Amino acid sequence: MKILVTGAAGFIGFHLCIKLLNKGFEVVGLDNINKYYDIDLKYDRLAELGIKRGAAQKFQEFVQSKKYKNFKFIRMNLEDRESLPGLFEEEKFEKVYNLAAQVGVRYSLENPTAYIDSNIVGFSNLLECCRNYDIQHLIFASSSSVYGQNKKVPFAENDVVDHPISLYAATKKSNELMAYTYSHLYGFKTTGLRFFTVYGPWGRPDMAMFLFVKAIMEGKEIKTFNRGKLSRDFTYIDDIVEGVYKAGEKDSVNDEKYKIYNIGNGNPVKLLDFISEIEKQLNIPAKKKMMPMQPGDVFETWADCTNLKNDLDYNPNTSISEGISKFLTWFKSYYY
Repeated sequence: MKILVTGAAGFIGFHLCIKLLNKGFEVVGLDNINKYYDIDLKYDRLAELGIKRGAAQKFQEFVQSKKYKNFKFIRMNLEDRESLPGLFEEEKFEKVYNLAAQVGVRYSLENPTAYIDSNIVGFSNLLECCRNYDIQHLIFASSSSVYGQNKKVPFAENDVVDHPISLYAATKKSNELMAYTYSHLYGFKTTGLRFFTVYGPWGRPDMAMFLFVKAIMEGKEIKTFNRGKLSRDFTYIDDIVEGVYKAGEKDSVNDEKYKIYNIGNGNPVKLLDFISEIEKQLNIPAKKKMMPMQPGDVFETWADCTNLKNDLDYNPNTSISEGISKFLTWFKSYYY
């Protein structure tokens, strides 16, 4: 089976590629390597996949992995309406994992156009390619941000999510609606995954785990929003990737062509407790700068993963202590 993974140089996409390659699938990785965060980290992820940095800088040219015979990479924008169909026609994919997106809640307040281009136009182009080139199954990234300021916890897939409080969340809800429409009209299967605060080695530098560790180790202040009165359903990357893989392996659930799943840990952690565990493992006290609530942010995330567990036997088992330990081991080896 030949599989397309978009966002292959990103955090989750990179880890998913490794999983699929080790399972023996033929994988094409796609990424535009944008400058939202440090591109060196993206190129270094690709290097772990056997893709040389120099070759990966060119647009619309395949680069064969030096490490995996069953992997090649192409740099391309999903919003490129001319080039994307050509890729599908040439490669004849059977399944697509879409992890490519413009991410970040706060950045969407500053640069909304990037979210429309990537998350709406790009996703629309991808759906058209799936329709026209006989894709069996599209698995795509949604987000826990679609729940907005819902008061009922844990968040469940059948909750009303009609009031997003960031443009990022609005684009992800739009993706779910668009995927439903295409499944209904054209009959191919789509599965959306609402991710909850993913962390781990090779993680994104704009996420809390990365920001806190870097600041504490450098003796700098960490911004603690809403004076630390927040909680997040932190989910370790290996648990996330296992869930994503299982979602792609399950071609149908009760003959449903469209499905949405929460994919989280199911055990929210208070932000101050999260910081305390980092302090404990680093043996360095954090300098907390108490800040007000950020626009577009939410007080709590908490995933009800009952459906994913029942349908796909999803069972996240990485504790916060273990996950932080693994992240710190990677962080120190990569940066020091």
